[in-house]
Amino acid sequence: MKAYLTKWIPPRADFLQTITDDEKALFKQHGDWQTKLRETRQIVAHGPVVDPAGPYGVALWEIEDDADIAALTAEDPIVKAGVGHYEHYSMMQMRSRG
Repeated sequence: MKAYLTKWIPPRADFLQTITDDEKALFKQHGDWQTKLRETRQIVAHGPVVDPAGPYGVALWEIEDDADIAALTAEDPIVKAGVGHYEHYSMMQMRSRG
């Protein structure tokens, strides 16, 4: 198994303050998509980060060795719609509560 931290970067620093109705709908699909991946144990945890420099989202992933993290995150509905993008960080290991 491989572990990753992914960071979803919104299209603008004031995204949460200026989010459009269309983006709100996509953001809901994004959350639902991540929840499904948590239920299948590919995502360990996910959520928004409130950073003074601008908000972003993080997720901790544990995926099969032959899985491609970039291909997985490319399936995110919000990314497919061209709203924001992901950064991917490989983790040497992941430890979590049992």
